[in-house]
Amino acid sequence: MSLSVNMRSSLLMAAAMAGFTTNDALVKMLGGTVGAGQIMMVRGAIMLAAMLLFVRIARTPMPIRRAMTGAMALRAAGEVIGTVFFLFALFHMPIANVSAVLQALPLAVTLGAALVLKEPVGIRRLSAILIGFGGVVLIIRPGMEGFTIYSLAALATVAFAAMRDLATRRLPTGLPTLTFSLLTTVAVTATGAVMMMFSGGWKPLQLGDLGLLCGSALFLIIAYQCVILALRDGDIHVVAPFRYASLVWAIILGIVLFGEWPDALTLIGAGIIVATGLYTLHREMVVAKRAASANISAASPPPARGT
Repeated sequence: MSLSVNMRSSLLMAAAMAGFTTNDALVKMLGGTVGAGQIMMVRGAIMLAAMLLFVRIARTPMPIRRAMTGAMALRAAGEVIGTVFFLFALFHMPIANVSAVLQALPLAVTLGAALVLKEPVGIRRLSAILIGFGGVVLIIRPGMEGFTIYSLAALATVAFAAMRDLATRRLPTGLPTLTFSLLTTVAVTATGAVMMMFSGGWKPLQLGDLGLLCGSALFLIIAYQCVILALRDGDIHVVAPFRYASLVWAIILGIVLFGEWPDALTLIGAGIIVATGLYTLHREMVVAKRAASANISAASPPPARGT
């Protein structure tokens, strides 16, 4: 694979992280005026409209019944509950702190795969996971003044996002990815509508609020597409580290839009999480290469006598 392809894919991944983080910033700007349920419902409705338009134009088949499995239900539940906890944390914590905690998601998925899916995890990766969660502790600081219920919400977001990603591994193969995205968005939108009913009902949106919600949905759609393009064409070990660009964007947007300057412990904790995440990715690549080499050796015929 040429360098130009990997470079383009890496830039796409960095752009995706910018899109996700910009969405977070726009939603955070709405936190004081629009409730979480209404945000989830309106943004979800906008995304659904865009998805359905794409399905119609591209004539993409939507095998909804085949996609309705237990794994799909778990994926939707993880996305819905994780979104609720995420918004709760985002409205009350600096955006850089929330983003830093979420960088532990790859570590949580690796640990969950070992505990739930019984995937083998060596002592090196397990040590990296434990050290990475030590970085999370530095950020949320349990027992100290900076520790709040919102810190627990950020941790809960990681847990339910890991549940979503693990369930994604068990989704039926051979179905369009958009089918699962559509069903997940329906679940989030419906949950937002229910939440809104129990939290004061519909509140009239100002033009600026509607603009922020439309911008949020747009950045999410762009980010999802950039991720797909990046992972489809680029080498995973080259592209995946650029996921951590979201932390850089979060720090920049936090300073520019909200005047939130991360303190030293937050930066140290974030650095630990990123370093252990990169090491875990490296070890996964090493293990995958060894497994591939072993399979090739097992499949090769024995050498002829005398050679």
